[in-house]
Amino acid sequence: MTDTVGTRRSKGVASKGGAGGIWFLGFIGALCYYLHTHSGTFWLVVVAIMKAVVWPAFLVYHLLMLKP
Repeated sequence: MTDTVGTRRSKGVASKGGAGGIWFLGFIGALCYYLHTHSGTFWLVVVAIMKAVVWPAFLVYHLLMLKP
């Protein structure tokens, strides 16, 4: 009985994880962009990495500001 419950849970989790790869590709693209524009010192590279991590939050914020 525990095997069927465990199987159901694993199927539910696996079916809802499809967008992770798309977000990862977006992160890699943002990281390349920000590293290209902020390359130089160590701290500018750290800022570029932090911007690449949080860019989806800025995107959603600005998209919500456009909505009347």
